[in-house]
Amino acid sequence: MVCADGFTMSVQAFAGGYCTPRIDGADKYEEVEVGFPNKPEELLMDYAEEPDRPTQTVYAYVPVQVVTNVLVKHGGIVDGEVPRGVAPIGVHFVVDD
Repeated sequence: MVCADGFTMSVQAFAGGYCTPRIDGADKYEEVEVGFPNKPEELLMDYAEEPDRPTQTVYAYVPVQVVTNVLVKHGGIVDGEVPRGVAPIGVHFVVDD
């Protein structure tokens, strides 16, 4: 997803991902997988698999509230999708399985 200030990151939730629940098409996710932000983001660092490589790593089981806080901090989404459970701050597209 792309935020208003140019910050980008991947946010996913699916049966094989680092998310809760670990199923496809859940009604609501509590934690999601974040990956490969284009800039280091302090709000995500507690969840980094490789904290010494903040733009080249996956962030596992990130609470949806943390993702929402990141979106707010970066001005909301201008392009992309969010899994159910993540507040659609400025979002144009929401995953709807």
